[in-house]
Amino acid sequence: MVLEHAVITIKPGVNREFEAALTEARSVVAESHGFVSLELHRGIETPDRYVLLIQWETLEDHTVGFRQSERFTQWRALIGSYFLSPPEVIHLAPVDGLA
Repeated sequence: MVLEHAVITIKPGVNREFEAALTEARSVVAESHGFVSLELHRGIETPDRYVLLIQWETLEDHTVGFRQSERFTQWRALIGSYFLSPPEVIHLAPVDGLA
């Protein structure tokens, strides 16, 4: 399993709209091969900052299968206008014996 960790900073004052759009966008990414789960967390001290966690079966399921597909274009069309800056994305793997 691979965990996509994206830090998303949105424009001030559009939290409800962004969260509603992400609810719709979730169905787009969920149809992708290798998609396992999605979680969204809002900052307490910084409510315009979110952490998006998407679990994929493999790195390529995200970087090739999703990112190079029409679904990614649809995903970005739904949520991209709310971004203050491009998301910061890293991929993580579980540590044996600690996951």
